[in-house]
Amino acid sequence: MSTQGAIDPTTLWIVIICMAVFSFALRFVFIGFMGDRPLPAWLMRHLRYTAVAIIPALVAPLVLWPTATQGETDPPRLIAALATLTIGLITRNVMFAIATGAGTLFSLLWLMG
Repeated sequence: MSTQGAIDPTTLWIVIICMAVFSFALRFVFIGFMGDRPLPAWLMRHLRYTAVAIIPALVAPLVLWPTATQGETDPPRLIAALATLTIGLITRNVMFAIATGAGTLFSLLWLMG
């Protein structure tokens, strides 16, 4: 068995511990220091759009540069994204839009082979 490219266990644990500490610290800044005080109105207004921005940020690379097609944009993913966007704008229902997009994608992949 080759160990080429394997990470040293000590280095791995140091990275895991550092990630845990920094993740905790990042959350503690908001929860620990700001938890008992109301947040300013301007910050609350901006935080309202965080969830709306996360889904497109996660989905866009999967639509435009999918690893399933070696980075080639393909019609089923573009059509499914367009269907999701259209249904989401019409119904204003996120779960229904996601289900429609998933159904469209799976149907088109099945039809197109």
